[in-house]
Order: sequence, then C-alpha cells, then structure tokens
Amino acid sequence: MTLPWRGWRLALALILAGAVSAAAFPPVYALPLLALGLLFLYRCAEDAASGWKAALYGFWWGWGFNTAGLYWLTNAILTRVHDFWWALPLAAPGCALILAPFSAVPAALCRRVAPGWPRVLLFAGIWSLGDMGKVYLFTGFPWNPPGSTLEFPGLVGDWLIQPAAWIGVDGMTLAVLLGCLLVWQSRRWALGVACVAVLWGGFGAWRLAHLHPLPVTLPAVALVQGNVPEGEILDRADAVAVFRRYLDLTRQGVAEARAKAGAEGRGRSVLYVWPESSFPGLLDEDEVARHMIAEAADGANGVVGSARGDARGRYYNSAFALAPDGTILGVYDKSTLVPFGEYAPRFVPVKLVPGVLTPGRGPIRWDFAGFGGVGPMVCYEVIFPGRVIGDRRPDWLLNITNDAWFGDSAGPRQHLATARMRAVEQGVPVVQDANTGVTAIFDGAGRQVAALGWGKAGVLTALLPAPLPETFFGRHGRATPVALALLCIGMAALGSFRRRL
Repeated sequence: MTLPWRGWRLALALILAGAVSAAAFPPVYALPLLALGLLFLYRCAEDAASGWKAALYGFWWGWGFNTAGLYWLTNAILTRVHDFWWALPLAAPGCALILAPFSAVPAALCRRVAPGWPRVLLFAGIWSLGDMGKVYLFTGFPWNPPGSTLEFPGLVGDWLIQPAAWIGVDGMTLAVLLGCLLVWQSRRWALGVACVAVLWGGFGAWRLAHLHPLPVTLPAVALVQGNVPEGEILDRADAVAVFRRYLDLTRQGVAEARAKAGAEGRGRSVLYVWPESSFPGLLDEDEVARHMIAEAADGANGVVGSARGDARGRYYNSAFALAPDGTILGVYDKSTLVPFGEYAPRFVPVKLVPGVLTPGRGPIRWDFAGFGGVGPMVCYEVIFPGRVIGDRRPDWLLNITNDAWFGDSAGPRQHLATARMRAVEQGVPVVQDANTGVTAIFDGAGRQVAALGWGKAGVLTALLPAPLPETFFGRHGRATPVALALLCIGMAALGSFRRRL
C-alpha cells in the first residue's frame, strides 16, 4: 500500500485511526472499527521506510487508541479540579503516552518476517505478549485488552466469552487480533475467519447448555448502591446524611433479600454489602456506627467498605466483614493500588487524590458462617486476569468499588466488563457492588443474574448462583495464552523461513 500522507498528516491519520478503533470497547462494541483501524496500522507498518518509522507509526496509533479508550480518566480530575486543574489535559493523553509503546513494538518487529499470514501471526503474538506484560507496569494496568471487545451484552456476548474459561481474556485478545487482520488477507482467509467465528460462538452456546454447577449453597445478597457523588465522599460535608442513607437502604435490602431467601432460597443466609469507601470514617474505630449498622441489618451479616488506619500511621482501602452484632470478623486490605491515584510512583512526585495508601497482602478467602467461601476484592483489583484468587479457590468473588470518580462514562461499563470476564475465567459467580453503579451479579459463566444501573440509589437483591467446577484457566492461569502467543511467533518464523527457501 502506498500511503497518501506523510509527516504530520500521517501522524494525525494514525492517531485518529487509533481513537476510532477504541469504539470497539464497551459500551459501544463497534468491533468492525477495530478491524479497520488495525488494518490501517498494519499497512502503514508494512509501508514504512524502516523499523524505526514503523515503531513511530505504532506509537501514534497507540496514543490515539489509548487516549480515546481512557478518556473517562478526565472525570476523576474534575472531582478535584480546584486542586488539579493543571492535570486536566494530561490524564488520558499522559497515560496513553505510557501505553503507546505496546503497539509500537509489534508494528516494528512484524516486518522481520515474510508478508502475509506469517507477518500477521508475528504481529498478533507480540502484541498479545505485550498486553499481558502490562500487569508489570507500575502496579499494573491491563485495562481494555482487545479480547474484551467480544463481551457484547446479552446472549451473543455470553456465547462469545466462553472460551475465556480455557484461554482467558489474553487468549481472546490474540484471537481478536488474528481475526481482525487475517480477514483482510484474501477471500479465503476471510471465509476462514467467518467459519471460526461461527464455531467459536457455537462452542459457547454448547458450553452454556451443558454446565454442571457444584452443590454449593450461597447466600442471598443485598447490594447497597448509595449513589453518593465523589465530591461528597472526599469532602464529607454530608457524612451523617450519607450514613443514614446507607442505613435506610440496608433495612430495605435485608428485608427484600430475606423474603427471597425464604420464598425461593430454602432459608439461605442473608448478606448485605456496602461499596468501597461507603462508610465516611474509620469503621474499625467507630463501635457506635457498627452497632447502628447491625441494628439496620436486623441479624444479617455484612461487608462494608471503609478506610482503615494502623498504629504506624499507615492507611488502607479496606473491606470489613461484619457479624450480625457488628463485630468485625475479618478485614481485607486492597493489595493492588492505582498508580497516580492511590500512590505516586517514585519517579513521578504527583498524586491525584489526597493521601497515599498502603497495599495489603493479596487475595484471601473468607469462610465466615453465612458468607459462603468468598474472595473479597476492592475496585481496581478485579481487572487482573489470573490474579484474583489466592491459594484457596473461593465459591464466589466480591468486588466493592467506587466508580463515582469516572462519572456517567465508559469507565464504569468497562470496569464491569472486567468483572464479567473474571467470572468466566474462574468459573465462580462475581458480584460487583458500586457506589454509583453499575452494580451487578454474574454467574460462573459470565451471564448477568441481576443489575442496577448507573446513577441510581437503591438495593439489588438476588440469590447467588452456585459456582462451577474449576476451569482450565483457573488451574493454569496465563501460561496458556502465553504459550499460544509464543506458538504464533514460532509459526511466523517457521513460515517465513520456508517461504525464503
């Protein structure tokens, strides 16, 4: 392909092509735009005068791709605009600059092999390995993997995401990249991609029809969504009113959950959940507040999100497990912190929220009476494939979060999509309780059981479905997608070598 542009015009075209490609992510799911955008980058890389030029093209494309995909980060700055006004133009573009090299590397290296399918395999394999490597960037930032573009809402999405039980979202990323590029190679390749897509979806439908849940009875849950604006959480000007709102919603939710447990759940226990940072104080130091919560819960167990301090002056973002009388049964401290938000990397002396948090020790399992075997998480941690479960597999995963930072944008929807993918990968129900939404429950196959939309104050009640047997991905983790990416790279090298004989 001969490019009609050069210089700044080509750079602008690449940035725009990357930005348009990001429309493939939730909640738009415009997958054909990703296929077109990747084709443009791929052809530009092939036509580049050198490997360095190809890398530069990949960088520009990746900058547009990640800026558009992370545009909602600007909303987080707006919550503290009087303090961080200077960061408004830097939030999404700045993060995108850090992530852009991940698309520059495959654009440059794919030229090392022969054109055609070997080059596509090498491009997709290197991209996938780089995408998996994002977990090691600062505390990790594996947001918006291309595999998440298959998480369409409804039945079609349920079919398409089932292979994640074997290959995870990273393996799905590899498949999406291959499909998006091979479809343009020739009519024969396009037909092959179409056939694989039909078989892929058919396999998902077959799997959903042949699931065998484990004989585990989990509680009925009352997920409280307070819909508190982030400004009120930070300023705590209406802390008493917010606390009373949560108490009222807890009374309502526990009563509804108890009715469902009695009518449909054969006397299941009831568990109420408050989202991340919902308690406006330090819950472990406020015995009166815990008693008030216990009174509102009327004998139910609960999980409450709250900050926590220790004797050494360190602060944690925590989830507290509470007994029916308000006694603290256990505490989980968020172990993976948000870079630039909850902590500042040492080489960047900037933080975008007041204070610096201390990380906890990592995934745990709670086995308290009435809870079921639950794996608690806080917000950001649910985005990490293969790292949401510790030494003992839980019966279900609970993620409490506060997505008020990001407003009514793609951010909360993309966050929810990651929770859905973790359910399929691990084969366990995933519950996400968000302050402003979206609060939702997924079964172990990623099917939505119930949801409460963004920007609504209310309670979501449901009987938790049973977990599925441990998945292949749950046993082997990211070793499988890594092996698949390396296989693509090896096949590309072999195919290129044979063509040169």
